Amino acid sequence: MPLQIIDHGSIQHRQMVELRFQMLRKPLELTFSKEDLEAEKKDILIGFFDDGSLEGCCILTKTDEKTVQLRQMAVLSGLQGKGIGRVLMSFAENLSRDRGYKRLTMHARETALGFYEKLGYTVSGPAFLEVTIPHYEMEKEL
Repeated sequence: MPLQIIDHGSIQHRQMVELRFQMLRKPLELTFSKEDLEAEKKDILIGFFDDGSLEGCCILTKTDEKTVQLRQMAVLSGLQGKGIGRVLMSFAENLSRDRGYKRLTMHARETALGFYEKLGYTVSGPAFLEVTIPHYEMEKEL
């Protein structure tokens, strides 16, 4: 199975941090702090692998008893538009439902709104700046 939950601190987690850095942080000239990465111990880390190589990932963070937040969704450059993000989202939603969550939220980059809207997410607030670029709060009842 190409999808798996990743253990914090594992080799796969280090690959995940590198993928997220390359795709999400480096273009904005940002890095991760030790505190950022340490806080992920409480999160659900999800990876999409092909032949042992990490091609996409995301994080689920509990925000309350019924809500989980999707964070740090990333797919390798050149593989975007091939369905990896859609598969990751389906897995994240099913996993969230299985764990009793009723709602999934996210801070979506403005450039990704269309992708999430096609998956049934709706914008639930005005634009705001996060990591120096416009984002929107989005949500979906599971």
